[in-house]
Amino acid sequence: MRHFSIKILIFFIFSFIFSFPSNAQEIFNLNIAQAVELGTQNSIELKNLNLDYNIQFQKNREITSSIYPTIAATGGITYYTNVPQIQFPSSDQSIYEVLNKEGVRDQNGNVIDIGNSTFSVNNVSFIQPWNTQIGLSVNQLLFQADVLVGLQARKTVLQLSQDNINVAGYNLKEKIYKAYYAVLIIQKQLEVLISTKQRLTSLLNDMNQMYQTGFAEKLDVDKLQVSLNNTESGQNQLNNALKIGMASLKNTLGISQKDSLVLIQNLDVNALKVDLMSTNDFNYEKRSEIALLNTALELQKLDFKRYKLSYLPSVVAFYQFQRSGQRNNSFAEFTGKSWFWFNTGLVGLQVNVPIYSGNKRKSLMNQAKYAGEKVENNILQLKQFIDLEQEIAKTTLNNAIINLDVQDRNVKLADEVFTKTKIKYENGLGSSFEVIQADTELQRAQGSYFQALYEGMIAKTSFAKAFNKL
Repeated sequence: MRHFSIKILIFFIFSFIFSFPSNAQEIFNLNIAQAVELGTQNSIELKNLNLDYNIQFQKNREITSSIYPTIAATGGITYYTNVPQIQFPSSDQSIYEVLNKEGVRDQNGNVIDIGNSTFSVNNVSFIQPWNTQIGLSVNQLLFQADVLVGLQARKTVLQLSQDNINVAGYNLKEKIYKAYYAVLIIQKQLEVLISTKQRLTSLLNDMNQMYQTGFAEKLDVDKLQVSLNNTESGQNQLNNALKIGMASLKNTLGISQKDSLVLIQNLDVNALKVDLMSTNDFNYEKRSEIALLNTALELQKLDFKRYKLSYLPSVVAFYQFQRSGQRNNSFAEFTGKSWFWFNTGLVGLQVNVPIYSGNKRKSLMNQAKYAGEKVENNILQLKQFIDLEQEIAKTTLNNAIINLDVQDRNVKLADEVFTKTKIKYENGLGSSFEVIQADTELQRAQGSYFQALYEGMIAKTSFAKAFNKL
């Protein structure tokens, strides 16, 4: 019995532990393509735009339902606690007129007098207390202009929703590229700065030993310590920048801040040097923004057509059938049944012809026309902006590549100067000031290189977006 109780206790302990929600973190190892795919899957904006697409698809089905017949059945039963009545006049005047005309005399020998006729009103009802009706109606739209245009516009409206998804997806892709490379470059810069810190630490140890043996001054040690402190401060700043950049990238990818993110993309500097002449195959229509406006323009044309065709009549065919019954127990004395049934059928064609609406349709046509012209102007303006965007992107990328080459040569030269200066100092042919100054210039060159590298990656991303090559 005790053994059984222990088992139950263990069971409840485990149940209690695993009843709490799990806070397990996920680890994402992503290259740039995988980051774009993950961000696209998690984007709330894209999810909502896809829901808008689904909503529009259902609206299209709603429009399609207009061309199918509508069938409705009705039924009901009523009981009149007080049946409605009408006043039915009753008079024997016509009889008196005939008797007077024929000269008929009364018992006193006098000719019948019309004035002796009587007039009365009786309450009569043609409705029985119990009534029931069962009916069926069928309506079929044969022609209506706005429905016809709506059917034509279904595909275009759905395409507009898809174009909105494409534009948002392309903008998100650009955002992910820039955020990803910003973090990647900070990580590379941090690696170099850590290496610089190690170099300065080693140099400081060597200088301390030289100071202990009398071959260096305390001032030289202090200067190098200041340089090392500045390097550590720069490392702290980069660490903070990396945390912020990583948090921003996680937010862009739609993952939790508690998750771990590892960037595995190789930072290929040579990839910046793209063939700028490969842009000759650019087509405005390939830009998602242009496609969106073209679809919007097509919808405005359909809207204009809808108002233009609204002058045409609409035609509807209909059929109605109804079976009604009335109940009166008095019927059974003559027919043997207390219910009396009868059928009603109706078939017809209804034509509605618009004649005059106070120039409303003309105003709506003009509104659609001007809205279409506005979209055309927006397309022209967007093309001009794309031209400007491409010129800026090409120039910026060219300058970024040139600047990156310069900064790369500066880093190599500064590293060479530092190495030679350090050797001279170690051989007693140079001062510690020269070593510290050479190291400072090397760090400055490295910082300028990474800044140029970041600007180059951003310029490349903007260039790819401008020419629809992202």
